[in-house]
Order: sequence, then C-alpha cells, then structure tokens
Amino acid sequence: MSAAEATGAYKCIQGTLQSGYAKSGNAWAGQYTAWKNYSNQPYVSDTHGGRYVNNYANGRGSNYSQYENAGPAPVGTVLAKDSFSVSPAGKVGAGPLFLMEKMAAGFSSESGDWRYSLILPNGKVLGETGGAGGDKVGFCIDCHLAVEEQDSRFYLPDEYRVQ
Repeated sequence: MSAAEATGAYKCIQGTLQSGYAKSGNAWAGQYTAWKNYSNQPYVSDTHGGRYVNNYANGRGSNYSQYENAGPAPVGTVLAKDSFSVSPAGKVGAGPLFLMEKMAAGFSSESGDWRYSLILPNGKVLGETGGAGGDKVGFCIDCHLAVEEQDSRFYLPDEYRVQ
C-alpha cells in the first residue's frame, strides 16, 4: 500500500477507532489523537499483528522526538499506538489500541514501571499491567524489555519518523 493510500485509509477509520477505544473509559483512549503523532504515515508493525500503526505521545512524553537519544521517559509519559488492518481485497478494519504509561518508581519492577494497556476496537480492555487481564499484556512487557536501555521504548523506522 502506498503512503497516500495508508494515510487515506487511516483518515477514513480514525474516527471509528477513537470512538470505539473511548468506550473503554480509559482517559487516554479518548485523548490520544490530540497528541503529537510521530509517524509521518501509518506503517506496518509486524510485532503488532502486521497491522498499520501510528505512534503518538502526550506532552509529558515529548522527549520521544529524540528517539534513541531520548533518555528515560518522565513519569506521566503516555505512548499510544492505534492500529488498523487492510484485507487483500482492500477492506479496512479497526485494530486494537496499545498504550504505555510511565508510572512512578515501584509500580512494577517486572515492566520497568510502565503500565501497558490493550484496548480492543469495541472498547473492551483486554488487559492492563497490574489490573484485570494483566497476563494478556505479558507479551508486551517481554518484548519491550528487549530495549530496556531505551527505557523499554521502541522507535519507529527512520523513514516513518517525524523530525
């Protein structure tokens, strides 16, 4: 899919994504599209089910713009990755919202003090670190700990970064 097609597909489904996620009651799910999007277009993330994704960060997480040179995330940083899929026939489908929130030291040594949340397109919270379905975000924790030296933050490929 071309950059223009991916961006067009996202523009078509963005409202559906946000309204679906907001049904979860998670405060960040209803706000993230007002934050800075660090992706210059939706891109395919194999680790997020081969879906197209975007990378958002709230104001506390603005050091995300420094990518690998960002240093530790301040407490209160929230990163959001919304997602959608495109079938071989071109049908666009809503995907989950992946959230990471940097919590105060001591929240969870297992997750590097990040709270991971996975919200389905219908607003159902599939799992949250330290909450219901916490085991369902264990994969997120394990994967992100591979970049512990970057405070568990992966950065999008260079060609999709907003500078």
